[in-house]
Amino acid sequence: MHPEPSDEPAGGATPGGAADRDIGVAVIGFGWMGRVHAQAYLRVRHHFPRAPLVPRLVAVSDPEPDRLDDAARRYGFHRQLGDWRDLIEDPQVQAVSITAPNFLHREIGTAMADAGKHVWIEKPVGLTAEDARAVADAVARAGVRSTVGFNYRNVPAVEHARQLIVDGAIGTVTHARFRLFSDYAAHPQGALSWRFERERGGPGVLGDLVSHGVDLARYLLGELDTLVADTAVFIPERPRPTGAISHYAIAEGDDLAAVENEDYLGCMIRTVGGARLTLESSRVSVGEQCNYGFEIHGTRGLLLWDFRRMGELGVSAGDAYQDQYVTTVFAGPAHGTFGAFQPGAGLAMGFDDLKVVEAAHFLRSIADGRPHGATVEDAVRSAVALEAMATSARTGTWVPVRP
Repeated sequence: MHPEPSDEPAGGATPGGAADRDIGVAVIGFGWMGRVHAQAYLRVRHHFPRAPLVPRLVAVSDPEPDRLDDAARRYGFHRQLGDWRDLIEDPQVQAVSITAPNFLHREIGTAMADAGKHVWIEKPVGLTAEDARAVADAVARAGVRSTVGFNYRNVPAVEHARQLIVDGAIGTVTHARFRLFSDYAAHPQGALSWRFERERGGPGVLGDLVSHGVDLARYLLGELDTLVADTAVFIPERPRPTGAISHYAIAEGDDLAAVENEDYLGCMIRTVGGARLTLESSRVSVGEQCNYGFEIHGTRGLLLWDFRRMGELGVSAGDAYQDQYVTTVFAGPAHGTFGAFQPGAGLAMGFDDLKVVEAAHFLRSIADGRPHGATVEDAVRSAVALEAMATSARTGTWVPVRP
């Protein structure tokens, strides 16, 4: 069974129309992803002029004063706060972006939802499935809306792939490969940030990258049934950092500490619909920069996608079976939200554009009270799969994926 087709583009891309009202938003955590969220809020009305809400950047919270100054200077936040808790009772903030480190997701997410604030939260939503479920329960209890940062499902070419699968263009899906390879932790002197600690970073590459792979697999092929997995740590020690750093930072010195979570995952999966998948991911792959993608095989065809050429979808569909050619389809205005960014096929979209789509989905869900795009329930499903992978790697057995 395939997933239902996605909703229409959030807000539309046609010029004209006035927003019903504005909405006060705050961003908690102002590293790279916090800046991406702020930019996305500011760009929503450029690309979705019919968006029902206009975001107003009320406040930003981060423990680093330099980041707060940068947020005010470059993005126009009205208030800068060192403690995110000061936002809980703020009546001017109706929605919050949570881009703080993973170990803070549960505390911040539940507190904001319980305070009646809508939450746009980055994946993986905590360190465990229990964390993700706690945030999902708080969202449901408060009756607020949620959006989660599974941005790759928003790629127009990926949305087109999903529609082709739903339409039966490649027949019944038989097997597929999903890959997420990166070199962001490949340097042996890569600083031991919170991402490498179990208590603060969770399951390493599983939370960072595999969570995206699980969401893509579910979005395209439906729910996962059982899996068997293997994991490894290839760089067992890293130098301790000094001060606030990004997860790309290099540190000098001999003050080394142990890496506590996974560098690599390899996994075989069976879906509820009977397809066989392989999912492989590494954060220490020298020579690989954001090599994310999939190959999906069906009884009548094939779909190919590479994030680094994200506007292209390889499609083989027909009745030849043998020697059937693959064509390259360039995403265009007919595909997903592409028309909100570019007027014609072949013109490139970028990573930050996908977060603008997320912001538009978030605002639309607040306005009409219905989910658009990935929600915290999707984060729970992803987290359950990640825990099944960790269990399988520890026991060496096939493990069921149970929501």
